[in-house]
Amino acid sequence: MDRGEAPNSGAHPAEPSGATRHPGATMRAMVFEEVGRPLRERELPIPAPGPGQLLLRVRACGVCRTDLHLLDGEVEIASPPRVLGHQIVGEVVAQRGTAEEPGLPAHGQLVGVPWLGWTDGDCEYCTSGRENLCPRARFTGRDIDGGFAEYTVADTRYCFPLEPGHPDEQLAPLLCAGLIGYRALRMCGEARRIGLYGFGASAHIIAQVARWQGREVFAFTRAGDVRAQELALELGASWAGASEDPPPKPLQAAIIFAPVGALVPVALRALAPGGTVVCAGIHMSDIPSLPYELLWEERSVRSVANLTRSDGHELLQLARQAGVRTHVTTYPLERTGDALEDLRAGAFTGAAVVVL
Repeated sequence: MDRGEAPNSGAHPAEPSGATRHPGATMRAMVFEEVGRPLRERELPIPAPGPGQLLLRVRACGVCRTDLHLLDGEVEIASPPRVLGHQIVGEVVAQRGTAEEPGLPAHGQLVGVPWLGWTDGDCEYCTSGRENLCPRARFTGRDIDGGFAEYTVADTRYCFPLEPGHPDEQLAPLLCAGLIGYRALRMCGEARRIGLYGFGASAHIIAQVARWQGREVFAFTRAGDVRAQELALELGASWAGASEDPPPKPLQAAIIFAPVGALVPVALRALAPGGTVVCAGIHMSDIPSLPYELLWEERSVRSVANLTRSDGHELLQLARQAGVRTHVTTYPLERTGDALEDLRAGAFTGAAVVVL
């Protein structure tokens, strides 16, 4: 099993198949209606939690490049309309639509909701600690309404308790950018010299964790992106430059956060023998053909798929120990579309968070 993660067991909530609603109560939400159209602000009924679910008042929701892939149709939403957003910091308002039950988060508790929103709990992947590969998995903000709204419901199993006293906008990026980055970092094994290609939300978090672990970090950005390079150096990177530039030392591992397949052979050229390139995105443009010599000497290429709850608990603990601080640009709910377009344009460094 992965990192000692226990398989799911016992009863689990039924697969989400539409939400019941609080009669008469409404909320504001930014809604995806179809590919090629901007998000639309709508007034929707507040959902009511079903068995095994929590109703959350959303306090913050991080903006992720996956939201752009969904908006652009590069990752399909099977049943629009849909509320996007999967890095949710929320306050528990109700559970199962009834009184609080033993073992469930209490009213008012702060929880985080990640991309992985539901699994069947009994397939070969779930029962072997690989729930991130569950073939029936459903994802927050794609198959289940997400956090670009004033309220949302979430599977209790996939809600992480959050410590109070930290700003909501600081916590939100940890719930996807941090988690995917952490899973990718784990795939680098014991590598001491790590290259991060694309220094955005994920990389600026994981650079801090890697430095705390005693690793040497090399940051690669778009050519001329001086702000991202300066941020990388501020966070402890030994070197920062353009993606096409060779690092001053051969890398023992590289993580590609930018959704650009052409970076795979670039990163392989920067690797020492035995090194690994980890592709950390849910979507990437095609990888061009490459000569075998780039893979020779036991170099390898891997991908990261989603996350597990074990990843979540470990990363949240590590982030506290390492003193991770996310660099955040905030937007109000009605400007969620602007946040997505600013992300597309590279208009900010670090992460963007919608705050409510």
